[in-house]
Amino acid sequence: MTNPHLDRWHSYIRNHDKQALWDMLHPDAVFESPVVHTPQRGRDIVYKYLASADKVLGGPGFAYIGEWHAPNSAILEFTNTINGISIDGIDMITWNDDGQITHFKVMVRPLKAVNMLHQMMGEMLAKA
Repeated sequence: MTNPHLDRWHSYIRNHDKQALWDMLHPDAVFESPVVHTPQRGRDIVYKYLASADKVLGGPGFAYIGEWHAPNSAILEFTNTINGISIDGIDMITWNDDGQITHFKVMVRPLKAVNMLHQMMGEMLAKA
C-alpha cells in the first residue's frame, strides 16, 4: 500500500526541491531534534532545520533502509557515513489529512554521530 504523503517526502529527498519541502509543512509544524531540548514550532523554523539537515546528512551516502507505516505517520530508518563516522537514525513523520507534515522527530545514534551532527547543524543553521 502506497502512502502519497510518504511518496512526496521521498521525492523531496531525491530532488532536494526546497519549495516542495515548504509546501509539505503545516504552518504549525513541530520539529524535535536529537540535540535541541525544546521542540521547534512553526513552519519557518522547521523548514530551516529540515533544509539544513538535508545539506548535512543528505548526499551520496544517505539511504533509508527501513520503513514502518501507519495511515498518517511513518518511521523511516536511515544511515550515512560522514567524516568516517557511521550514523544510524530514524525520522518519525506525522501528516494531517491534507498531507502536510505536522510533526517531525529525528533520533540519531551513536553519541559520536550526535556530537558531530550537533556541530555541523549549528554551523549550517548559523548560515541560514
